[in-house]
Amino acid sequence: MARRLLTKFDLAEIYQGVEEVTGEEYYVENEDDKPNSFRCFLDIGLARTTTGAKVFGVLKGAVDGGLDIPHSSKRFPGFNQDSGELDAEVHRRHIFGGHVSDYMKELQEEDEDAYKKQFSQYIKNGITPDSVEEMYKKAHAAIREDPVTQPKEKKEVKVKRWNRKKLSLAQRKDRVKQKKASFLRAQEQE
Repeated sequence: MARRLLTKFDLAEIYQGVEEVTGEEYYVENEDDKPNSFRCFLDIGLARTTTGAKVFGVLKGAVDGGLDIPHSSKRFPGFNQDSGELDAEVHRRHIFGGHVSDYMKELQEEDEDAYKKQFSQYIKNGITPDSVEEMYKKAHAAIREDPVTQPKEKKEVKVKRWNRKKLSLAQRKDRVKQKKASFLRAQEQE
């Protein structure tokens, strides 16, 4: 999202964001004698603001991508309330799906059927608990390499009608003429 937006406004070369994801705090700063960074604000709507919520993952991704979003790291996974510091390694593991990988391993050991049901699409695509981090690294690299959205080809959709199509005025008048003619022929035959 961030790289696509910055590419659209020709700011992608100026504001690179985080090249290597480490999970550490990052804030975009304006460059001298160049256009200001793209500033936006996170509106979470009715989503709950609990520590580690998905909406804060989106925030971190957008900030690391190069967008200037005012934020605090208090709600990121790995933030310790007691010390008031962010554990970057815990946050990095969450970014690269380490918690998902751990859950996959745990479920695979405990209940094979539940594992196959829960992670059926992962199994279908050949993703193992050990390859989850690599999958995310490839995704990050692909976005950095080509952030422009590719236009999708239009699908030919045939709309099914459940009611009859409306007749035009000429068609309705012709239909009335046909009914009259049919009725008169039936009267003559009697």
